[in-house]
Amino acid sequence: MKPCTPLSRARPLWLRDARWELLLFGVFALLLLGLGIGLRDPWPSDEPRFALVARLMVEHGQWLFPHRGHELYPDKPPVFMWLQALAYLVTGNWRVAFLLPSLAAALTALALVYDLARRLWNHRSALLATATLLVTIHFTYQMRNAQIDPLLLGWITFANYGLLRHLLLGPSWRWFAAGCFFAGVGVATKGVGVLALLMLIPYLIARRGHWHQLALPSGGWRWVGGLALFLLPILGWLLPMLLVAHADGDPQHAEYVQNILFGQTVHRYATPTGHIHSPFYFLGIIVVDWLPLSLLLPWALPAWWRRLKRRDARLLLPLGWIVLVLLFFSFSPGKRDVYILPALPMTALALAPLLPGLLRRRGVRVAVFALTLLLAGALTIAATLAIHRHPAWAGKIEQSLDPQIWWLLLSIGVAGLIVAAFTRVRRAPLGWLLFASILWTLYGLWGYPMLNGDRSARDVMAQARAIAGPQAEIGLLAWKEQNLLMAQGPTSEFGFLKPWPQQYAEAIAWQQQAPVHRWVFSLDEAMGTCVNRHHAAYVGHANRREWWMFRADAVMPGCVPATYTDEDAEDTP
Repeated sequence: MKPCTPLSRARPLWLRDARWELLLFGVFALLLLGLGIGLRDPWPSDEPRFALVARLMVEHGQWLFPHRGHELYPDKPPVFMWLQALAYLVTGNWRVAFLLPSLAAALTALALVYDLARRLWNHRSALLATATLLVTIHFTYQMRNAQIDPLLLGWITFANYGLLRHLLLGPSWRWFAAGCFFAGVGVATKGVGVLALLMLIPYLIARRGHWHQLALPSGGWRWVGGLALFLLPILGWLLPMLLVAHADGDPQHAEYVQNILFGQTVHRYATPTGHIHSPFYFLGIIVVDWLPLSLLLPWALPAWWRRLKRRDARLLLPLGWIVLVLLFFSFSPGKRDVYILPALPMTALALAPLLPGLLRRRGVRVAVFALTLLLAGALTIAATLAIHRHPAWAGKIEQSLDPQIWWLLLSIGVAGLIVAAFTRVRRAPLGWLLFASILWTLYGLWGYPMLNGDRSARDVMAQARAIAGPQAEIGLLAWKEQNLLMAQGPTSEFGFLKPWPQQYAEAIAWQQQAPVHRWVFSLDEAMGTCVNRHHAAYVGHANRREWWMFRADAVMPGCVPATYTDEDAEDTP
């Protein structure tokens, strides 16, 4: 393996100094991913849940057993919520804190892909690969959200970096140990972090087949010692939790342990209850969500095949790992687009040596130009029709979104058409870069404040407090996490997972203890026919749901609402 060229002597891509290119790209990435932070609250589907759990950790100091309201939350390990809580303790602002772990994970992943590609090839290839990753729609969109999967991407990319530094650029047992450790952190964040260790399978194939560009470390027990570090972060979370659950004898803690160790891992993978898709589901995600990176694949696949036939281990290891990840998730009936998100950085890495040549090909430039033109044109046409013709589909969308959304989309579309007109086919990659910059900048600075009131339930909870008055207590019935998170003033809740009739009975009993000072805030369906809506107050529409408030005089004595199943267990993002 040839030594890595120092950045000070690297051949730049478009400026005179590669170091300035890297600095400017870092600022660009920070702005593209970070603009809008502080301008919105958590939005469904998952953000309010994790932010609520993190806030309750800070307020009550219960760090090992996360809570959603007064119930335990066993669906995910607490690492992501720990980091959100830590970010709040540092910043003192939840609007900023809840997005910081994802931002840090995104910037770290970009830095690691760049550094590894530069060491394996050169600065130009590395910068192009990192830019391609940054402006891929799935990466940019997900890394601007406060969910667990962006953080998992960061840990898995860190693990892959450490393993590849050892297996391709080594031997480096310290990096191997670091890779194993961060794979363990990934498991403590979301169980599938162990997938990073699948990198050892293509390595063993390459070593057995005497592939080129491969390190040949012979460490004996060092392999075992490195893999032992994989268990360190897992046990660092698991042992204290198990010891406390055993010591206090709380049956809820015992049930939490059982659920998070088995119900949310093995059972959820083998027999999922939702998001059921065909084995080929992820191929569609790659084609559509991975634009514009996916446009390069028709040219990249044969180029990869030629290099694999020359036994280049620098491509076998990341590509083999990507295939194994796709197979792993394809075998499970339950599938979501974010499951394969951690494969994106390694895909960009494998593209790195091809990108300088691919981006000069006219076919690639025509495809990228067509994507920019079609997306910008579609946004322009749809927004224009919605503003001037008001078709039925636009009215349905406006039931959940501010009508001003059309002016935002029109601005993005027109700006994209102008960019396409100036860059044309010759500079199509630059055109997509500029279009992506405009899209995410306007979405963050204009879209976030515009959509926040409805998406976060801030407006409806402020209206609820205005109806009840500053001193009254509000009880939440059939609530969503954003309702409790955004609630103002004295608030009670009656469980999240309990059936709605049971919540209703407890809410009515609670209200009757102080009928003058207590209101119930309820989802429309949960009240059934047991509340006289002429005596209730309509609060508003939020998150595709209608919300009401009522006092004791609106309750029909002896009535029990019929059991109702909320088919929308999770809000759409």
